[in-house]
Amino acid sequence: MGNNASSLSELNLFSKGGVFTREQLDEYQDCTFFTRKDIIRLYKRFYALNPHKVPTNMQGNRPAIITLTYEEIEKMPELKENPFKRRICEVFSEDGRGNLSFDDFLDMFSVFSEMAPLQLKLKYAFKIYDYDGDDHLGHDDLSKMIRSLTRDELSDEEVEFIIERVIEEADLDGDDRINFAEFEHVVSRSPDFIRTFHIRI
Repeated sequence: MGNNASSLSELNLFSKGGVFTREQLDEYQDCTFFTRKDIIRLYKRFYALNPHKVPTNMQGNRPAIITLTYEEIEKMPELKENPFKRRICEVFSEDGRGNLSFDDFLDMFSVFSEMAPLQLKLKYAFKIYDYDGDDHLGHDDLSKMIRSLTRDELSDEEVEFIIERVIEEADLDGDDRINFAEFEHVVSRSPDFIRTFHIRI
């Protein structure tokens, strides 16, 4: 009897009136680190953020065009306390302003999943910290990063001291900024990185 109920609910997901088509779910599975069950769970989380805006049928191009605002997304418990929540949403949003379509939302959680490889996590961490988007972590990027991490509780002198130490430690080519290879070299030696660059859904 239990098997029947589960196959009936699964059948509903793929019916004409279901949330996604089988092809959509297959495609999501192929390009994320999620199972079908995870994808449906994430859709339910996305839907719950604004049931008036998110339709119960996400077939066709709806997952790419229906967006939730940053203000709606930031309310998620998984992001609420994260000092980089705005930057995370900006990096994953198509518009760069933090508004996320379901496709963006799924990508974001995929990168933060336990299954995502270190290389992918490093790439996105670097993008999140690269506030000005110049492919380097310069003085201003590091200052913003440190102020976010410490919730702006350090004096200017303390922030400057930390920036100097970070550049001294990580800047291998002597240009007073950190490129991706230098970032990767330093961060990949940190055992805490994988554990902290993770959001459980």
